[in-house]
Amino acid sequence: MKKRVLGNSGVEVSAIGMGCMNLSFGTGKAVSIREGVRVIRGAFEKGITFFDTAEAYGPFTNEELVGEALIPIRKEVVIATKFGMISEEGGLNSRPEHIRKVAEASLKRLRTDYIDLFYQHRVDPNVPIEDVAGTVGDLIAEGKVKHFGLSEVGASTIRKAHAIQPVTAVQNQYSIWTREPEQYVLPLCEELGIGFVPWAPLGTGFLTGTITAETTFDPETDLRASFPRFTKVAMQANMPLIKMLNALALKKGISTVQLALAWLLSKNRLIVPIPGMDKLDYIDDNIQAPNFMMTAEDLIEIEVALTRISIQGERLSAELLAISEE
Repeated sequence: MKKRVLGNSGVEVSAIGMGCMNLSFGTGKAVSIREGVRVIRGAFEKGITFFDTAEAYGPFTNEELVGEALIPIRKEVVIATKFGMISEEGGLNSRPEHIRKVAEASLKRLRTDYIDLFYQHRVDPNVPIEDVAGTVGDLIAEGKVKHFGLSEVGASTIRKAHAIQPVTAVQNQYSIWTREPEQYVLPLCEELGIGFVPWAPLGTGFLTGTITAETTFDPETDLRASFPRFTKVAMQANMPLIKMLNALALKKGISTVQLALAWLLSKNRLIVPIPGMDKLDYIDDNIQAPNFMMTAEDLIEIEVALTRISIQGERLSAELLAISEE
């Protein structure tokens, strides 16, 4: 597995990280602890060293799974988790005392004495970002956290936070069909030397080419049931994108998954995608992507093809968009 460094932080990780959420939450029924441990350790054996989780996934159960799986190899991996999206009061909470409370609870669930990368999961409009950055900075000084990150965040917030406590990585949704970060956030990350970690780099499964307009999603276990981009009408309207990606992948001799991830890796050296992986077969496919770097001509070919395709449907539900910045 090739390596990348998260911005100017010096944090070296595998060029493809592992989004662990799907093992416990979000896109179907949770796997057993035994199976989850097997998949996560299998990912490490195949070269992945960057593992992403959050207290909100489950909630809590995904951190517990990640902690169980990584105990034997803790010093050889980078663990990222997140605070601020859930609280006892309900909703967002990034008050300094709550951040500290979450940090302690996450350390216990992850069965470790430090968190490598601690993201604010969503910006809390009731707490100045400077206070958030300062609190994480204090946790870093105490050795409980190594690095500070921000998720689903806009450029202005990033700049304000970075002035107080250097931001190691920004984790926003970004893929070949979700390109909002290109306008402001990615250029700012380049300017400030901040790593960029796309979540849902495979379009929450759509860019794998395995979803059809007839695919259904269980509203009890799958968040996509509430995403406008995953209605039957929208999926049917978006199929030209898949046809284009399938055809180009076939021409290049790689899978559609590898093409979508290679596109991201080729866009910027700062980028480390974290596709969700809940099966070893998915890992085998994903980890080949860094071996195929696109040429300038490849990227231009895709850009030209995309000008003829109009993506239908919002990327997230109205509730999630309301707590996301761009």
